[in-house]
Amino acid sequence: MPDWEKRFRAPRVSLPEWAEDAPERSLFISNATGTFELYAWDRTTGEQRQVTDRPNGTTDGTLTPDGEWIWWFSDTDGDEFGVWMRQPFEGGPDTRAVEGLDPSYPAGLALGRDGTVVVGRSTDEDGSTIHLWRPGSPAPVEIYRHSESAGVGDLSHDGTLLVIEHTEHGDAMHSALRVVRPDGSTVAELDDSEGGTKELGLTVLGFAPVDGDSRLLIGHQRHGRWEPMIWDPLTGTTRELAIDLPGDISAEWYPDASALLVAHSHQARDELFRYDLAGGERTRIDTPAGSVLGATARPDGTVEFLWSSAAQPPQVRSTTGARVLDPPGTKAPESVPVEDAWVEGPGGTIHALVQKPAGQGPFPTVFEVHGGPTHHDTDSFASQPAAWVDHGFAVVRVNYRGSTGYGRAWTDALKHRVGLIELEDVDAVRAWAVDSGLADPDRLVLAGGSWGGYLTLLGLGIQPEVWALGLAAVPVADYVTAYHDEMEALKSMDRTLLGGTPEEVPERFEASSPLTYVEKVRAPVYISAGLNDPRCPIRQVENYVGRLEERGHPHEVYRYDAGHGSLVVEERIKQVRLEIDFATRHLPALTPSPEPA
Repeated sequence: MPDWEKRFRAPRVSLPEWAEDAPERSLFISNATGTFELYAWDRTTGEQRQVTDRPNGTTDGTLTPDGEWIWWFSDTDGDEFGVWMRQPFEGGPDTRAVEGLDPSYPAGLALGRDGTVVVGRSTDEDGSTIHLWRPGSPAPVEIYRHSESAGVGDLSHDGTLLVIEHTEHGDAMHSALRVVRPDGSTVAELDDSEGGTKELGLTVLGFAPVDGDSRLLIGHQRHGRWEPMIWDPLTGTTRELAIDLPGDISAEWYPDASALLVAHSHQARDELFRYDLAGGERTRIDTPAGSVLGATARPDGTVEFLWSSAAQPPQVRSTTGARVLDPPGTKAPESVPVEDAWVEGPGGTIHALVQKPAGQGPFPTVFEVHGGPTHHDTDSFASQPAAWVDHGFAVVRVNYRGSTGYGRAWTDALKHRVGLIELEDVDAVRAWAVDSGLADPDRLVLAGGSWGGYLTLLGLGIQPEVWALGLAAVPVADYVTAYHDEMEALKSMDRTLLGGTPEEVPERFEASSPLTYVEKVRAPVYISAGLNDPRCPIRQVENYVGRLEERGHPHEVYRYDAGHGSLVVEERIKQVRLEIDFATRHLPALTPSPEPA
Protein backbone atom coordinates (compact mmCIF):
# COMPACT_ATOMS: atom_id res chain seq x y z
CA MET A 1 0.00 0.00 0.00
CA PRO A 2 1.46 3.41 -0.93
CA ASP A 3 2.22 5.86 1.85
CA TRP A 4 -0.43 8.32 0.68
CA GLU A 5 -3.17 5.74 1.24
CA LYS A 6 -1.68 4.75 4.59
CA ARG A 7 -2.04 8.36 5.78
CA PHE A 8 -5.75 8.34 5.05
CA ARG A 9 -6.30 4.87 6.53
CA ALA A 10 -4.25 5.39 9.68
CA PRO A 11 -6.57 5.60 12.72
CA ARG A 12 -6.96 9.08 14.15
CA VAL A 13 -8.62 10.54 17.22
CA SER A 14 -9.86 14.02 18.04
CA LEU A 15 -9.14 15.93 21.23
CA PRO A 16 -11.38 14.29 23.85
CA GLU A 17 -14.20 16.40 25.28
CA TRP A 18 -14.86 15.72 28.96
CA ALA A 19 -17.99 16.08 31.08
CA GLU A 20 -17.70 19.17 33.27
CA ASP A 21 -18.93 17.47 36.44
CA ALA A 22 -17.53 14.02 35.61
CA PRO A 23 -14.13 14.72 34.04
CA GLU A 24 -13.21 11.04 33.78
CA ARG A 25 -15.92 10.59 31.17
CA SER A 26 -14.89 11.69 27.71
CA LEU A 27 -16.14 11.72 24.14
CA PHE A 28 -13.97 11.72 21.02
CA ILE A 29 -14.14 11.15 17.26
CA SER A 30 -12.19 8.43 15.49
CA ASN A 31 -11.99 6.76 12.09
CA ALA A 32 -10.86 3.45 13.61
CA THR A 33 -13.60 1.51 11.79
CA GLY A 34 -12.99 3.27 8.49
CA THR A 35 -15.73 5.84 9.12
CA PHE A 36 -15.53 8.82 11.46
CA GLU A 37 -17.80 8.09 14.44
CA LEU A 38 -18.22 9.09 18.10
CA TYR A 39 -16.58 7.09 20.90
CA ALA A 40 -17.05 7.13 24.68
CA TRP A 41 -14.01 6.77 26.92
CA ASP A 42 -14.11 6.04 30.64
CA ARG A 43 -10.73 7.19 31.89
CA THR A 44 -11.18 5.41 35.20
CA THR A 45 -11.51 1.95 33.66
CA GLY A 46 -9.80 2.68 30.34
CA GLU A 47 -12.80 1.32 28.46
CA GLN A 48 -13.54 2.79 25.05
CA ARG A 49 -16.85 2.19 23.28
CA GLN A 50 -18.14 3.12 19.85
CA VAL A 51 -21.27 5.24 20.30
CA THR A 52 -22.55 5.79 16.76
CA ASP A 53 -22.47 3.55 13.72
CA ARG A 54 -23.96 5.05 10.58
CA PRO A 55 -23.09 4.48 6.90
CA ASN A 56 -21.98 8.09 6.35
CA GLY A 57 -20.49 8.72 9.79
CA THR A 58 -21.16 11.01 12.75
CA THR A 59 -19.01 13.81 14.20
CA ASP A 60 -21.41 16.20 15.96
CA GLY A 61 -21.87 15.18 19.59
CA THR A 62 -21.44 16.29 23.21
CA LEU A 63 -21.75 15.12 26.82
CA THR A 64 -24.21 16.28 29.45
CA PRO A 65 -22.46 18.02 32.39
CA ASP A 66 -22.94 14.97 34.63
CA GLY A 67 -21.53 12.65 31.97
CA GLU A 68 -24.60 10.41 32.06
CA TRP A 69 -25.71 11.03 28.49
CA ILE A 70 -24.16 11.46 25.05
CA TRP A 71 -26.05 13.70 22.66
CA TRP A 72 -25.43 13.37 18.92
CA PHE A 73 -26.93 14.94 15.81
CA SER A 74 -28.70 12.60 13.40
CA ASP A 75 -29.03 13.76 9.80
CA THR A 76 -29.66 11.80 6.59
CA ASP A 77 -26.59 10.83 4.57
CA GLY A 78 -24.73 14.05 5.29
CA ASP A 79 -27.52 16.52 4.49
CA GLU A 80 -27.01 18.25 7.92
CA PHE A 81 -30.79 18.36 8.42
CA GLY A 82 -32.05 16.33 11.36
CA VAL A 83 -32.67 16.00 15.09
CA TRP A 84 -30.70 15.48 18.29
CA MET A 85 -30.53 11.94 19.66
CA ARG A 86 -29.14 10.76 22.97
CA GLN A 87 -27.62 7.57 24.36
CA PRO A 88 -26.55 6.58 27.91
CA PHE A 89 -22.81 6.92 28.45
CA GLU A 90 -22.61 3.28 29.48
CA GLY A 91 -24.42 2.22 26.31
CA GLY A 92 -28.00 1.51 25.40
CA PRO A 93 -30.61 2.45 22.82
CA ASP A 94 -30.65 5.80 21.05
CA THR A 95 -33.74 7.88 21.73
CA ARG A 96 -35.05 11.19 20.42
CA ALA A 97 -33.53 13.77 22.76
CA VAL A 98 -36.26 16.40 22.56
CA GLU A 99 -39.75 15.52 21.41
CA GLY A 100 -41.80 18.15 19.64
CA LEU A 101 -39.08 19.69 17.48
CA ASP A 102 -39.15 18.98 13.76
CA PRO A 103 -35.91 18.30 11.86
CA SER A 104 -33.76 21.35 11.10
CA TYR A 105 -30.22 22.49 10.54
CA PRO A 106 -28.45 22.74 13.91
CA ALA A 107 -27.84 26.19 15.39
CA GLY A 108 -26.21 25.45 18.71
CA LEU A 109 -27.01 23.37 21.78
CA ALA A 110 -26.69 24.03 25.53
CA LEU A 111 -27.27 21.44 28.26
CA GLY A 112 -27.88 22.56 31.84
CA ARG A 113 -27.04 20.83 35.10
CA ASP A 114 -30.71 20.60 36.09
CA GLY A 115 -31.64 18.91 32.82
CA THR A 116 -32.58 22.11 31.01
CA VAL A 117 -32.01 21.87 27.27
CA VAL A 118 -31.63 24.78 24.84
CA VAL A 119 -31.77 23.87 21.15
CA GLY A 120 -30.98 26.19 18.24
CA ARG A 121 -32.60 25.47 14.91
CA SER A 122 -32.42 26.89 11.39
CA THR A 123 -34.87 26.25 8.56
CA ASP A 124 -35.75 27.96 5.30
CA GLU A 125 -39.30 28.53 6.52
CA ASP A 126 -38.70 29.79 10.07
CA GLY A 127 -35.22 31.29 9.90
CA SER A 128 -33.46 30.95 13.26
CA THR A 129 -35.36 29.73 16.31
CA ILE A 130 -34.27 28.77 19.83
CA HIS A 131 -36.27 26.44 22.05
CA LEU A 132 -35.98 25.66 25.76
CA TRP A 133 -37.16 22.45 27.42
CA ARG A 134 -37.17 21.63 31.14
CA PRO A 135 -37.57 18.17 32.66
CA GLY A 136 -41.23 17.39 33.16
CA SER A 137 -42.41 19.93 30.61
CA PRO A 138 -44.78 18.56 27.97
CA ALA A 139 -42.98 20.29 25.09
CA PRO A 140 -40.15 22.73 24.41
CA VAL A 141 -40.97 26.45 24.43
CA GLU A 142 -39.79 28.80 21.69
CA ILE A 143 -37.88 31.70 23.28
CA TYR A 144 -36.31 33.30 20.20
CA ARG A 145 -37.11 33.75 16.50
CA HIS A 146 -35.57 35.85 13.73
CA SER A 147 -35.24 35.63 9.95
CA GLU A 148 -31.48 36.29 10.07
CA SER A 149 -28.92 33.75 11.27
CA ALA A 150 -28.55 33.23 15.02
CA GLY A 151 -27.65 30.44 17.40
CA VAL A 152 -27.20 29.25 20.97
CA GLY A 153 -23.97 30.56 22.47
CA ASP A 154 -23.80 29.12 26.00
CA LEU A 155 -25.77 28.54 29.19
CA SER A 156 -24.39 29.84 32.48
CA HIS A 157 -23.14 27.34 35.06
CA ASP A 158 -26.26 27.77 37.21
CA GLY A 159 -28.61 27.80 34.21
CA THR A 160 -30.01 31.28 34.87
CA LEU A 161 -28.51 33.03 31.83
CA LEU A 162 -28.38 32.15 28.14
CA VAL A 163 -26.31 33.99 25.54
CA ILE A 164 -27.47 34.15 21.92
CA GLU A 165 -25.09 35.00 19.08
CA HIS A 166 -27.11 36.73 16.34
CA THR A 167 -26.92 38.79 13.16
CA GLU A 168 -30.27 40.59 13.32
CA HIS A 169 -28.53 43.67 11.88
CA GLY A 170 -27.99 41.76 8.63
CA ASP A 171 -24.19 41.36 8.70
CA ALA A 172 -23.56 37.63 8.91
CA MET A 173 -19.80 38.15 9.29
CA HIS A 174 -20.05 40.26 12.46
CA SER A 175 -22.31 38.87 15.17
CA ALA A 176 -23.82 40.65 18.16
CA LEU A 177 -24.66 39.10 21.54
CA ARG A 178 -27.82 39.05 23.63
CA VAL A 179 -28.06 37.54 27.11
CA VAL A 180 -31.54 36.39 28.12
CA ARG A 181 -33.28 34.61 30.97
CA PRO A 182 -34.66 31.11 30.36
CA ASP A 183 -38.03 32.69 29.57
CA GLY A 184 -36.46 34.68 26.73
CA SER A 185 -36.55 38.07 28.47
CA THR A 186 -33.52 40.22 27.70
CA VAL A 187 -30.88 40.86 30.36
CA ALA A 188 -28.22 42.65 28.32
CA GLU A 189 -27.05 43.39 24.77
CA LEU A 190 -23.58 43.84 23.34
CA ASP A 191 -23.23 44.90 19.71
CA ASP A 192 -19.87 46.21 18.52
CA SER A 193 -21.30 46.53 15.01
CA GLU A 194 -23.64 49.26 16.30
CA GLY A 195 -26.59 47.94 14.36
CA GLY A 196 -24.54 46.83 11.38
CA THR A 197 -22.89 50.21 10.81
CA LYS A 198 -19.41 48.98 11.82
CA GLU A 199 -17.61 45.82 10.71
CA LEU A 200 -16.86 44.63 14.25
CA GLY A 201 -17.95 41.22 15.45
CA LEU A 202 -18.30 39.35 18.73
CA THR A 203 -18.24 35.63 19.43
CA VAL A 204 -19.09 33.53 22.49
CA LEU A 205 -16.23 31.71 24.23
CA GLY A 206 -18.17 30.61 27.31
CA PHE A 207 -19.62 31.52 30.70
CA ALA A 208 -17.40 31.18 33.77
CA PRO A 209 -17.56 27.51 34.82
CA VAL A 210 -18.50 28.13 38.47
CA ASP A 211 -21.82 28.77 40.20
CA GLY A 212 -22.81 32.34 40.94
CA ASP A 213 -20.35 33.78 38.42
CA SER A 214 -22.11 35.64 35.61
CA ARG A 215 -18.95 36.60 33.72
CA LEU A 216 -18.94 35.70 30.05
CA LEU A 217 -15.76 35.21 28.05
CA ILE A 218 -16.15 36.54 24.52
CA GLY A 219 -14.01 37.31 21.49
CA HIS A 220 -13.95 40.84 20.00
CA GLN A 221 -12.34 42.66 17.05
CA ARG A 222 -11.99 46.18 18.45
CA HIS A 223 -8.28 46.38 17.72
CA GLY A 224 -8.14 44.83 14.27
CA ARG A 225 -7.90 41.16 15.29
CA TRP A 226 -9.67 38.59 17.45
CA GLU A 227 -8.93 39.01 21.16
CA PRO A 228 -10.64 37.76 24.35
CA MET A 229 -12.63 40.00 26.66
CA ILE A 230 -14.69 39.39 29.81
CA TRP A 231 -18.22 40.81 29.92
CA ASP A 232 -20.51 40.67 32.92
CA PRO A 233 -24.04 41.07 31.53
CA LEU A 234 -25.50 41.65 35.02
CA THR A 235 -23.29 44.62 35.83
CA GLY A 236 -22.63 45.76 32.25
CA THR A 237 -18.88 45.88 32.80
CA THR A 238 -16.28 44.72 30.27
CA ARG A 239 -12.63 43.92 30.75
CA GLU A 240 -10.32 43.85 27.76
CA LEU A 241 -7.28 41.70 28.42
CA ALA A 242 -3.79 43.02 27.80
CA ILE A 243 -2.30 40.08 25.93
CA ASP A 244 0.43 41.61 23.79
CA LEU A 245 0.89 39.05 21.03
CA PRO A 246 0.70 39.43 17.24
CA GLY A 247 -2.03 37.54 15.41
CA ASP A 248 -5.42 36.29 16.56
CA ILE A 249 -6.04 35.22 20.16
CA SER A 250 -8.77 33.00 21.56
CA ALA A 251 -9.24 31.61 25.06
CA GLU A 252 -11.24 29.36 27.34
CA TRP A 253 -11.63 29.22 31.12
CA TYR A 254 -9.62 27.08 33.45
CA PRO A 255 -12.14 24.99 35.44
CA ASP A 256 -11.85 27.14 38.60
CA ALA A 257 -12.25 30.38 36.57
CA SER A 258 -9.03 31.82 38.01
CA ALA A 259 -7.18 31.81 34.70
CA LEU A 260 -7.62 31.51 30.94
CA LEU A 261 -6.10 29.02 28.55
CA VAL A 262 -5.01 31.28 25.68
CA ALA A 263 -4.60 30.00 22.12
CA HIS A 264 -2.44 32.27 19.97
CA SER A 265 -2.55 31.87 16.17
CA HIS A 266 0.05 33.68 14.11
CA GLN A 267 1.42 33.05 10.62
CA ALA A 268 -0.29 29.64 10.30
CA ARG A 269 1.08 28.28 13.58
CA ASP A 270 -0.20 28.14 17.16
CA GLU A 271 1.02 28.34 20.72
CA LEU A 272 -0.65 28.16 24.14
CA PHE A 273 -0.43 30.32 27.29
CA ARG A 274 -1.91 30.41 30.76
CA TYR A 275 -3.21 33.88 31.62
CA ASP A 276 -3.75 34.53 35.33
CA LEU A 277 -6.75 36.83 35.77
CA ALA A 278 -5.78 38.20 39.16
CA GLY A 279 -2.31 39.39 38.25
CA GLY A 280 -2.45 39.47 34.46
CA GLU A 281 0.60 37.20 34.27
CA ARG A 282 1.06 35.27 31.03
CA THR A 283 2.96 31.97 31.08
CA ARG A 284 3.83 30.07 27.91
CA ILE A 285 2.82 26.41 27.77
CA ASP A 286 5.45 24.33 26.03
CA THR A 287 4.20 23.00 22.67
CA PRO A 288 6.22 22.01 19.59
CA ALA A 289 6.28 24.23 16.51
CA GLY A 290 3.21 23.53 14.40
CA SER A 291 -0.53 23.75 14.89
CA VAL A 292 -2.66 23.21 17.97
CA LEU A 293 -6.02 22.05 16.65
CA GLY A 294 -7.72 22.15 20.04
CA ALA A 295 -6.80 22.47 23.71
CA THR A 296 -8.56 22.09 27.05
CA ALA A 297 -7.59 22.75 30.67
CA ARG A 298 -8.37 19.86 33.02
CA PRO A 299 -9.53 20.19 36.68
CA ASP A 300 -6.04 19.23 37.93
CA GLY A 301 -4.51 22.20 36.08
CA THR A 302 -2.93 20.19 33.28
CA VAL A 303 -3.66 21.01 29.65
CA GLU A 304 -4.46 18.51 26.93
CA PHE A 305 -4.03 19.51 23.29
CA LEU A 306 -4.20 18.08 19.79
CA TRP A 307 -0.99 18.92 17.92
CA SER A 308 0.42 18.26 14.48
CA SER A 309 2.68 19.75 11.83
CA ALA A 310 2.77 19.32 8.07
CA ALA A 311 5.38 16.60 8.57
CA GLN A 312 4.10 14.94 11.77
CA PRO A 313 0.70 13.21 12.18
CA PRO A 314 -1.71 14.43 14.90
CA GLN A 315 -1.06 13.56 18.55
CA VAL A 316 -3.17 14.17 21.66
CA ARG A 317 -0.65 15.39 24.22
CA SER A 318 -0.64 16.64 27.80
CA THR A 319 1.50 19.16 29.62
CA THR A 320 2.49 16.23 31.85
CA GLY A 321 4.52 14.99 28.88
CA ALA A 322 2.26 12.01 28.30
CA ARG A 323 0.40 11.04 25.16
CA VAL A 324 -3.23 11.23 26.25
CA LEU A 325 -5.01 9.08 23.71
CA ASP A 326 -3.34 6.98 21.04
CA PRO A 327 -5.41 5.56 18.20
CA PRO A 328 -5.08 1.81 17.61
CA GLY A 329 -3.12 0.34 14.73
CA THR A 330 -0.31 1.56 12.52
CA LYS A 331 0.65 5.21 12.67
CA ALA A 332 0.44 7.42 9.60
CA PRO A 333 3.67 7.85 7.62
CA GLU A 334 5.29 11.24 7.97
CA SER A 335 5.31 13.79 5.15
CA VAL A 336 7.58 16.69 4.20
CA PRO A 337 7.67 19.91 6.23
CA VAL A 338 6.04 23.08 5.03
CA GLU A 339 7.98 26.17 3.97
CA ASP A 340 6.75 29.76 4.22
CA ALA A 341 6.51 32.12 1.27
CA TRP A 342 5.70 35.82 1.57
CA VAL A 343 4.54 37.42 -1.65
CA GLU A 344 3.58 41.04 -2.31
CA GLY A 345 0.09 41.19 -3.74
CA PRO A 346 -2.41 43.84 -4.80
CA GLY A 347 -3.88 44.05 -1.29
CA GLY A 348 -0.77 43.52 0.82
CA THR A 349 1.65 40.74 1.72
CA ILE A 350 0.26 37.25 1.11
CA HIS A 351 1.34 34.26 3.17
CA ALA A 352 1.61 30.94 1.33
CA LEU A 353 2.63 27.50 2.54
CA VAL A 354 4.76 25.34 0.26
CA GLN A 355 5.52 21.63 0.26
CA LYS A 356 7.68 20.08 -2.43
CA PRO A 357 9.06 16.68 -3.39
CA ALA A 358 12.71 15.73 -3.57
CA GLY A 359 14.74 16.96 -6.51
CA GLN A 360 15.07 20.18 -8.43
CA GLY A 361 12.19 22.21 -9.81
CA PRO A 362 10.35 23.39 -11.65
CA PHE A 363 7.71 20.89 -10.50
CA PRO A 364 4.18 20.27 -11.62
CA THR A 365 2.38 22.26 -8.95
CA VAL A 366 -1.01 22.04 -7.29
CA PHE A 367 -2.40 25.30 -5.93
CA GLU A 368 -4.74 23.86 -3.32
CA VAL A 369 -7.14 26.61 -2.28
CA HIS A 370 -8.76 26.39 1.15
CA GLY A 371 -12.49 26.58 1.82
CA GLY A 372 -14.38 28.89 4.09
CA PRO A 373 -13.60 31.53 2.96
CA THR A 374 -13.26 32.48 6.66
CA HIS A 375 -10.61 29.86 7.34
CA HIS A 376 -6.88 29.55 6.74
CA ASP A 377 -4.30 26.91 5.93
CA THR A 378 -1.87 26.01 8.69
CA ASP A 379 1.30 24.08 9.38
CA SER A 380 -0.69 20.97 10.23
CA PHE A 381 -0.84 17.40 8.96
CA ALA A 382 -3.02 16.96 5.89
CA SER A 383 -3.19 13.76 3.88
CA GLN A 384 -4.28 15.29 0.59
CA PRO A 385 -1.33 17.67 0.03
CA ALA A 386 0.98 14.89 1.17
CA ALA A 387 -0.49 12.60 -1.51
CA TRP A 388 0.35 15.12 -4.24
CA VAL A 389 3.91 15.49 -2.93
CA ASP A 390 4.31 11.70 -3.00
CA HIS A 391 3.35 11.79 -6.69
CA GLY A 392 6.01 14.36 -7.56
CA PHE A 393 3.98 17.57 -7.27
CA ALA A 394 4.77 20.69 -5.33
CA VAL A 395 1.79 21.98 -3.35
CA VAL A 396 1.16 25.67 -2.68
CA ARG A 397 -1.59 26.79 -0.30
CA VAL A 398 -2.47 30.49 -0.29
CA ASN A 399 -3.99 32.37 2.64
CA TYR A 400 -5.70 34.87 0.35
CA ARG A 401 -7.66 37.95 1.42
CA GLY A 402 -10.74 36.64 3.18
CA SER A 403 -8.68 34.19 5.23
CA THR A 404 -8.72 34.35 9.00
CA GLY A 405 -5.57 34.61 11.09
CA TYR A 406 -4.13 37.78 9.54
CA GLY A 407 -6.30 40.46 11.09
CA ARG A 408 -9.83 41.75 10.60
CA ALA A 409 -9.03 43.92 7.58
CA TRP A 410 -7.60 40.94 5.69
CA THR A 411 -10.64 38.79 6.46
CA ASP A 412 -13.17 41.47 5.55
CA ALA A 413 -11.45 42.57 2.33
CA LEU A 414 -13.35 40.38 -0.11
CA LYS A 415 -16.79 41.95 0.20
CA HIS A 416 -18.71 42.70 -3.01
CA ARG A 417 -15.92 41.50 -5.37
CA VAL A 418 -16.29 37.99 -4.04
CA GLY A 419 -14.01 35.40 -5.62
CA LEU A 420 -12.23 37.97 -7.76
CA ILE A 421 -10.19 39.36 -4.86
CA GLU A 422 -9.10 35.93 -3.63
CA LEU A 423 -7.98 34.95 -7.13
CA GLU A 424 -5.89 38.11 -7.46
CA ASP A 425 -3.89 36.87 -4.47
CA VAL A 426 -3.68 33.31 -5.81
CA ASP A 427 -2.41 34.70 -9.11
CA ALA A 428 0.26 36.80 -7.38
CA VAL A 429 1.55 33.70 -5.59
CA ARG A 430 1.35 31.71 -8.84
CA ALA A 431 3.56 34.28 -10.58
CA TRP A 432 6.06 34.10 -7.69
CA ALA A 433 6.09 30.29 -7.82
CA VAL A 434 6.85 30.32 -11.56
CA ASP A 435 9.43 33.12 -11.40
CA SER A 436 11.24 31.47 -8.47
CA GLY A 437 11.66 28.22 -10.40
CA LEU A 438 9.40 26.24 -8.07
CA ALA A 439 6.47 25.69 -10.45
CA ASP A 440 6.38 24.55 -14.06
CA PRO A 441 4.20 27.13 -15.86
CA ASP A 442 2.83 24.48 -18.22
CA ARG A 443 1.72 22.14 -15.43
CA LEU A 444 -0.21 24.29 -12.96
CA VAL A 445 -3.23 22.75 -11.27
CA LEU A 446 -5.90 24.80 -9.51
CA ALA A 447 -7.71 22.70 -6.91
CA GLY A 448 -9.87 23.01 -3.83
CA GLY A 449 -13.00 21.95 -2.00
CA SER A 450 -16.09 23.92 -1.00
CA TRP A 451 -15.11 27.61 -1.29
CA GLY A 452 -11.83 26.35 -2.69
CA GLY A 453 -13.80 24.41 -5.30
CA TYR A 454 -15.72 27.58 -6.10
CA LEU A 455 -12.49 29.54 -6.56
CA THR A 456 -11.17 26.73 -8.75
CA LEU A 457 -14.05 26.93 -11.22
CA LEU A 458 -14.05 30.72 -11.13
CA GLY A 459 -10.28 30.81 -11.68
CA LEU A 460 -10.47 28.50 -14.68
CA GLY A 461 -12.88 30.97 -16.28
CA ILE A 462 -11.29 34.33 -15.45
CA GLN A 463 -7.65 33.16 -15.73
CA PRO A 464 -8.02 30.60 -18.56
CA GLU A 465 -4.52 31.07 -19.99
CA VAL A 466 -2.84 30.25 -16.66
CA TRP A 467 -4.17 26.89 -15.51
CA ALA A 468 -3.50 23.53 -17.16
CA LEU A 469 -6.06 21.68 -15.07
CA GLY A 470 -8.85 22.24 -12.56
CA LEU A 471 -10.01 19.96 -9.72
CA ALA A 472 -13.12 21.22 -7.92
CA ALA A 473 -14.71 19.35 -5.00
CA VAL A 474 -18.20 20.26 -3.71
CA PRO A 475 -18.02 23.69 -5.40
CA VAL A 476 -20.28 26.64 -5.90
CA ALA A 477 -20.58 26.58 -9.71
CA ASP A 478 -23.70 28.64 -10.43
CA TYR A 479 -23.90 31.30 -7.72
CA VAL A 480 -27.52 32.34 -8.30
CA THR A 481 -28.92 28.80 -8.20
CA ALA A 482 -26.65 27.94 -5.28
CA TYR A 483 -28.07 30.88 -3.33
CA HIS A 484 -31.65 29.77 -3.85
CA ASP A 485 -30.95 26.11 -2.98
CA GLU A 486 -28.49 26.38 -0.09
CA MET A 487 -29.19 26.25 3.66
CA GLU A 488 -30.61 29.43 5.17
CA ALA A 489 -27.52 30.37 7.21
CA LEU A 490 -25.43 30.47 4.03
CA LYS A 491 -27.96 32.71 2.33
CA SER A 492 -27.30 35.23 5.11
CA MET A 493 -23.56 34.96 4.53
CA ASP A 494 -23.95 35.47 0.78
CA ARG A 495 -26.13 38.54 1.31
CA THR A 496 -23.39 39.94 3.53
CA LEU A 497 -20.58 39.13 1.10
CA LEU A 498 -22.35 40.42 -2.00
CA GLY A 499 -24.49 43.16 -0.48
CA GLY A 500 -27.91 41.65 -1.19
CA THR A 501 -29.82 38.90 -2.95
CA PRO A 502 -29.42 37.90 -6.62
CA GLU A 503 -32.50 39.99 -7.35
CA GLU A 504 -31.10 43.04 -5.53
CA VAL A 505 -27.50 42.96 -6.85
CA PRO A 506 -27.63 40.78 -9.99
CA GLU A 507 -24.46 42.30 -11.41
CA ARG A 508 -22.41 41.20 -8.38
CA PHE A 509 -23.69 37.65 -8.47
CA GLU A 510 -23.00 37.52 -12.20
CA ALA A 511 -19.46 38.85 -11.80
CA SER A 512 -18.69 36.32 -9.04
CA SER A 513 -20.33 33.23 -10.57
CA PRO A 514 -18.21 30.56 -12.31
CA LEU A 515 -21.14 29.93 -14.68
CA THR A 516 -20.64 33.40 -16.17
CA TYR A 517 -17.20 32.43 -17.47
CA VAL A 518 -17.74 28.77 -18.38
CA GLU A 519 -17.37 29.48 -22.12
CA LYS A 520 -13.84 30.80 -21.52
CA VAL A 521 -12.54 27.71 -19.70
CA ARG A 522 -9.66 26.04 -21.55
CA ALA A 523 -8.34 23.51 -19.03
CA PRO A 524 -9.83 20.06 -18.49
CA VAL A 525 -12.15 20.12 -15.47
CA TYR A 526 -12.77 17.48 -12.82
CA ILE A 527 -15.69 17.97 -10.41
CA SER A 528 -16.81 15.87 -7.46
CA ALA A 529 -20.11 16.61 -5.74
CA GLY A 530 -22.24 15.22 -2.92
CA LEU A 531 -25.82 14.43 -3.87
CA ASN A 532 -27.09 15.55 -0.44
CA ASP A 533 -24.97 18.68 -0.04
CA PRO A 534 -26.90 21.57 1.61
CA ARG A 535 -23.99 24.00 1.28
CA CYS A 536 -23.11 23.60 -2.41
CA PRO A 537 -26.26 21.87 -3.71
CA ILE A 538 -26.15 19.47 -6.63
CA ARG A 539 -28.54 21.33 -8.98
CA GLN A 540 -26.22 24.28 -9.47
CA VAL A 541 -23.30 21.91 -10.14
CA GLU A 542 -25.37 20.17 -12.81
CA ASN A 543 -26.10 23.54 -14.43
CA TYR A 544 -22.38 24.16 -14.83
CA VAL A 545 -21.68 20.63 -16.04
CA GLY A 546 -24.46 20.98 -18.60
CA ARG A 547 -22.75 24.02 -20.08
CA LEU A 548 -19.45 22.12 -20.32
CA GLU A 549 -21.28 19.30 -22.08
CA GLU A 550 -22.86 21.70 -24.56
CA ARG A 551 -19.36 22.91 -25.47
CA GLY A 552 -17.97 19.39 -25.69
CA HIS A 553 -15.31 20.55 -23.24
CA PRO A 554 -13.15 17.84 -21.61
CA HIS A 555 -14.44 17.19 -18.11
CA GLU A 556 -15.33 14.41 -15.69
CA VAL A 557 -17.87 14.46 -12.87
CA TYR A 558 -18.00 12.16 -9.85
CA ARG A 559 -21.23 12.21 -7.86
CA TYR A 560 -21.40 10.40 -4.51
CA ASP A 561 -24.17 9.73 -2.02
CA ALA A 562 -23.18 12.02 0.85
CA GLY A 563 -23.22 15.67 1.81
CA HIS A 564 -20.53 18.35 1.88
CA GLY A 565 -17.68 15.85 1.77
CA SER A 566 -17.46 12.34 3.15
CA LEU A 567 -16.67 10.87 6.57
CA VAL A 568 -15.87 7.46 5.04
CA VAL A 569 -12.13 6.82 4.65
CA GLU A 570 -12.37 4.64 1.55
CA GLU A 571 -14.56 7.24 -0.14
CA ARG A 572 -11.98 9.92 0.58
CA ILE A 573 -9.22 7.75 -0.84
CA LYS A 574 -11.29 7.03 -3.94
CA GLN A 575 -11.79 10.74 -4.57
CA VAL A 576 -8.09 11.55 -4.22
CA ARG A 577 -7.20 8.64 -6.47
CA LEU A 578 -9.61 9.89 -9.13
CA GLU A 579 -8.13 13.39 -8.95
CA ILE A 580 -4.54 12.13 -9.24
CA ASP A 581 -5.53 9.89 -12.15
CA PHE A 582 -7.26 12.79 -13.92
CA ALA A 583 -4.17 14.98 -13.49
CA THR A 584 -1.86 12.25 -14.70
CA ARG A 585 -3.92 11.74 -17.87
CA HIS A 586 -4.46 15.38 -18.73
CA LEU A 587 -1.37 17.34 -17.74
CA PRO A 588 1.03 17.97 -20.62
CA ALA A 589 4.28 16.03 -20.65
CA LEU A 590 3.29 14.12 -17.53
CA THR A 591 3.23 10.39 -18.09
CA PRO A 592 1.85 7.84 -15.64
CA SER A 593 4.42 6.45 -13.23
CA PRO A 594 4.20 3.75 -10.58
CA GLU A 595 2.79 4.98 -7.29
CA PRO A 596 5.47 5.48 -4.63
CA ALA A 597 5.92 2.71 -2.13
